Amino acid sequence: METSVEILENLSAYEIERGKPMPDTIHSIVQGNLLFELRTRYGVNFRILPELALATVPDGTTPDIALYQTFAADYKNRQPRRTDPPLCCIEIQSPSQSPEEMVAKAETYFRFGVQTCWIVQPAMQCVFVFDGPGSYDFFHGDDVLRDEKLGVELPLVAVFA
Repeated sequence: METSVEILENLSAYEIERGKPMPDTIHSIVQGNLLFELRTRYGVNFRILPELALATVPDGTTPDIALYQTFAADYKNRQPRRTDPPLCCIEIQSPSQSPEEMVAKAETYFRFGVQTCWIVQPAMQCVFVFDGPGSYDFFHGDDVLRDEKLGVELPLVAVFA
């Protein structure tokens, strides 16, 4: 059985800094597909940001994708962590993450002030769209994902292509 110190020693700088596993090929494919579909369909409505550090409490988090209302980029004002909540946080579950961990992340985002949180499970090719703690819609197969609060629709066949 590994001790906490041994586990920390085996983690990469990415995993320690972001508090989540290093992405694998499937994670990267799904994240890229989501970014492409969201930017293509809704790029004028939202600022779609991958790997953005948020000032969530207690330690900060970095969702795989965050959606904000469109805003102009201010290249002179770099923020290490955004203190304002995005409209939506999207998390892509890694094989080492449990469903309970993912739900806990969603709850952290809701405490921070997000309106919706998507939990994407590549292994099952499904997405849970939470509109509050414990309240979600489930999409899989040939479904069209619908986020009613944001007015977003995405065909899952494009997400898991």
